[in-house]
Amino acid sequence: MTDSSSGALLDRRLCQVVGLNQNYTARSGTPYHVQVEDRGPVADRISEREVRRLNVIIYANYGEANARIVHGRDHDFEDLRTAAHNQLIETKVKELAEQALVVIEEHEARLVERIKGLLRNYHQTKDEGAKKEFEAENALYPFLFSRAWRELREEKARPAVAPASAPTESDPVVVYPLDAEAREQVIEIERVIAALGNDLKELMVRGTADDILLQTCRKLILRAQDTLRQGSPSDFNVRRLEMTKTSLLTTWRQVRSVLKREARPG
Repeated sequence: MTDSSSGALLDRRLCQVVGLNQNYTARSGTPYHVQVEDRGPVADRISEREVRRLNVIIYANYGEANARIVHGRDHDFEDLRTAAHNQLIETKVKELAEQALVVIEEHEARLVERIKGLLRNYHQTKDEGAKKEFEAENALYPFLFSRAWRELREEKARPAVAPASAPTESDPVVVYPLDAEAREQVIEIERVIAALGNDLKELMVRGTADDILLQTCRKLILRAQDTLRQGSPSDFNVRRLEMTKTSLLTTWRQVRSVLKREARPG
């Protein structure tokens, strides 16, 4: 049916609203591009159910030769094929575009901390590996490198005070492949890692987590995260990504079956 009233069912082809593209210059001066796409009703390969999917992609150094995707994420909603739901999705597109600007600034803050860590490491050890890493970051993000360098000088000029807590390592930076198929694999791997982590926490809260299962899952997650930490968008191997996702899915389903078994009465 294609009735335009808010409660009438729409044809699948009409369940896709106009997406959004916008340029943004971060506070550092780095140019970004935000793309929010409504992919309409799709069959989710992870949960094996129909969802209404919005996809968000953020490009850094947009319009330059070294442009790269620094954020990719699917946002799934109920698959309700009505005009009212289309209106809701239009609102979500705008909300996700606004949230993407926050994601950009948070991404830059993590990169600055990473660069500062590399600079400190090189200053203390003269390690050539650290030098190559921060030189690569300088080539990619000159504005952020300058900010990191400036903040380090400012910190050095301040009176020494005891740290409130031990420094923590900044979050790993994932580089998303430019190839659409490989990028989809990376996004799905991240989703399975998050789902597996949440279910493991649930097992631990219940006090029924098996030590061997926990160790196996942690090693698998660490290997998967290491697979995603590539130096270049062209470094990804689609076959390796597929194998990583398959291993994660198999283990996640095992954990899910344990949770379901424990939830049964009696």
